[in-house]
Amino acid sequence: MKALVVAPQPFFNYRGTPFSVYYRTLVMAEKEVSIDFLTYGQGMDVDIPGVRILRIPAFRFLGPVPIGPSMLKLFLDVFLVMRMCWLLVRNRYDVVHAHEEAVFFCALLKPLFRYKLIYDMHSCLPQQLTNFNFTTSKTIIRLFTWLEDMAIRRSEAIITICPDLEEYVLKQVDDPGKHFLIENSIFEPVRLREPPAPRPSGEGRNAWPFETPEDALLVVYAGTLEPYQGVDLLIEAFRRVREREPKAFLVIVGGTAEQVEKYRALAGPSLEGACVIHERVDQATAKELIAAAAVQMSPRSSGTNTPLKVYEQLASGIPLVATDIYSHTQVLNHEVAYLVKPEPEAMAHGILQALDDGRTGNPKVEAARDMYAKKYARPVYEEKMERLLECIRSCAG
Repeated sequence: MKALVVAPQPFFNYRGTPFSVYYRTLVMAEKEVSIDFLTYGQGMDVDIPGVRILRIPAFRFLGPVPIGPSMLKLFLDVFLVMRMCWLLVRNRYDVVHAHEEAVFFCALLKPLFRYKLIYDMHSCLPQQLTNFNFTTSKTIIRLFTWLEDMAIRRSEAIITICPDLEEYVLKQVDDPGKHFLIENSIFEPVRLREPPAPRPSGEGRNAWPFETPEDALLVVYAGTLEPYQGVDLLIEAFRRVREREPKAFLVIVGGTAEQVEKYRALAGPSLEGACVIHERVDQATAKELIAAAAVQMSPRSSGTNTPLKVYEQLASGIPLVATDIYSHTQVLNHEVAYLVKPEPEAMAHGILQALDDGRTGNPKVEAARDMYAKKYARPVYEEKMERLLECIRSCAG
């Protein structure tokens, strides 16, 4: 089977943060699918046998590609469409695997080139327009809703990443068999074609771009700093934690320089010497931070998609404190995590309880590992991907 993967992303960028599309592509290639991978010009190439990475111009002078909808992404998508058309004219693909908004033009071109279409749906795209403050225009939102519904109808298979999206899709399709819930739940190291820049001298904490006290109880959040992530809530909760546990030390990594400055200002003098708020770090540093943590955090305050980091958090062996909202409870429960109301006092109580319970022998930690192994580990992921490919092969037959 020959596939064209179209991913409107700066593939494997943001200082080594992998995107879930990498793992989809890796497993498909392992199952003997020959893949042309079309993506943006920015980013680093990965080494997957059987995968040819193709890029549009990087346009770096326009700046880095932001997360979520943007005018820059719309501009880049024009070149993505043109390159895709050229590839479709020159090659015969059995299937096109479209990620996010790429499905719009892939669905429109499908009748002309007669390929099977997989829609990898990581979010509700009309909802993203408002979540990222891109537009409030009802006309544009209605247009995106129509495009998304059209793409769902024209796809032979739709992948969703959480039960909320699964429920949305099942309301749109006549045949539930074309839907596949495949969580972004594997996180093994990414193989780069060129090694990343060498890290600073030293190992572990000595190589981190900031210092933390040796005897500190680290409370760690690693992820984006978008408003819906609840970082402001975490900072306010930590003020209360620090009053009751002087050894607690907050580490927040992720986001842009502007976002970091915003949250440093929010932390203010009262948390000076008790927290670090830093921009994005490389994958190795992020993993070391989590491994050194006494508690890890997912303080998201809104949204319905399950955060990608939740699956790695389940498998980590580190107590997890998360807000008790639908975004989390699609996966998490009180047996595997400290679920708290999205309020500073409740979150502070959850962090203190997790610190008191510790890591070793914590029943929530063991239950989390067991859940991950049974429901989300690589063998389970591979089995779901195989069912997807069987569906496409049967359609082709």
